[in-house]
Amino acid sequence: MIKILDYQSVDKSEIFSRFSPTASVGPIVEQIINQVKERGDSALIDFALKFDGAKLQSIKVSQEEIDLAYQSVDKNLINILIEAYENIKQFHQKQLRQGFEIKKQNGVIIGQKITPIERVGLYVPGGTAAYPSTVLMDSVPALVAGCKDVCITTPPNKEGKINPVILAAAKIAGVKNVYKTGGAGAIAALAYGTETIEKVDKIVGPGNAFVAEAKRQVFGKVSIDMIAGPSEILIIADGKSNPEYVAADLLSQAEHDVNASAVLVTDSVQLAKAVSEQLEKQIPLLERNEIARASIDNNGKIILAKDFEQVISVSNEIAPEHLELCVDNPFEYLDKIQNAGSIFLGRYTPEALGDYFAGPNHTLPTSGTARFSSPLSVDDFIKKSQYVYYTENALSQQGEKVSVFAKSEGLTAHAKSVTVRLEEKQK
Repeated sequence: MIKILDYQSVDKSEIFSRFSPTASVGPIVEQIINQVKERGDSALIDFALKFDGAKLQSIKVSQEEIDLAYQSVDKNLINILIEAYENIKQFHQKQLRQGFEIKKQNGVIIGQKITPIERVGLYVPGGTAAYPSTVLMDSVPALVAGCKDVCITTPPNKEGKINPVILAAAKIAGVKNVYKTGGAGAIAALAYGTETIEKVDKIVGPGNAFVAEAKRQVFGKVSIDMIAGPSEILIIADGKSNPEYVAADLLSQAEHDVNASAVLVTDSVQLAKAVSEQLEKQIPLLERNEIARASIDNNGKIILAKDFEQVISVSNEIAPEHLELCVDNPFEYLDKIQNAGSIFLGRYTPEALGDYFAGPNHTLPTSGTARFSSPLSVDDFIKKSQYVYYTENALSQQGEKVSVFAKSEGLTAHAKSVTVRLEEKQK
């Protein structure tokens, strides 16, 4: 049963505690990465047999496989995926930014230019599960940003095939290169390259502890989006909220993982009790009831605050991945929310809308990192370069100031690189 905690009396470590894995997978991941670096495709084929039970003849998914998969998927689902793709694309196109240029007196020009990252690898969890939503959420901002080469790695099933829905989503998004490899080995292949997989400049996408650790270990060789923890939802709800809705929304994240976190923050004792009762009614009805039960019992919380101001304060301190604001006038509180990955406003905006269809990205900061980081966006797939241009006359006017500044830091060679030009002009 979910814990009900009174914010006024309980130890704050219970309020703000989060699951953190204690068993290190670092050494195992390091071995896997080294195998891929040394043996390339043959290591990936061996790992597919060992971890996925798949005997692979080739790692790359053929265009014929992609086309056949697309044709095999229910047409209604295809139409939904297409509409979701359009929503996601529309949202992310608004994130596109332009470079700028400032022209000053004497011919001085300073500016910034935007360049897409050239090669990006998307990790999509697979095997027994299928996440076409991850395909769309991770590929669309990369393609909108203008990345030239976007590929997907995803583990195969025991027959050595990729779930057709994943391939259909890739086709809809316009991703042509899909590879049958998963886990830490896939991350290593993207970072270092193999005979079949070209190394990339950035890796994005969620995964298990092995994938997260692999991303951590290859960071620096390539860029990564984030190290994602277990899924989280925090619901802010007042006494007028429907407890059945609130419980259902808590369970929408609890069913992800036994380590997922589902939290309700409210100032209503009645709502807290009613939601607890609803959870007990709804959990047994879920297909993934064992996972949801473990998540709710071990990590679920209902936090009772003294008033709504404190409700908002608690939410900001927790800094959740997903935040639902279940009140009549949610826009009145929007500016008070300082820390959250994605915010769902009102009583008829369940978090699931954001996972699949609405348009904003569902790859979000977890584990309190919403205090300083943001959802995946077009900005994750671009680079910003600065440029400076001075005329001879402009350097003559400003150069001595730079020389003085450099000498104040004891960097006389910096100063000399300016004054040598000023002296040349004076001859």
